[in-house]
Amino acid sequence: MQEASFQGLIEDIFIFFIIYYVIKFLMRLFLPVLAKKVVQKASEQFQQQQNQYQNNAQQTQTPKTDKPHETKKVGDYIDYEEIE
Repeated sequence: MQEASFQGLIEDIFIFFIIYYVIKFLMRLFLPVLAKKVVQKASEQFQQQQNQYQNNAQQTQTPKTDKPHETKKVGDYIDYEEIE
């Protein structure tokens, strides 16, 4: 059976801090690059969606006719007076 020693505890804490600071350092190096790529990819997808929308809008656009629209004739205006 093994017993826990003070020296083993100190070594474990030291290794934990070394790993923590190495990961922290690597994140400072690679996180901005990763974020830039994510933003760039999202921008490209947005541009593609805009292009598709514009293409669909141009295809569905109907040519305008020279005839003016006929207005509906509703009728005469009647002014009602309130009786008390």
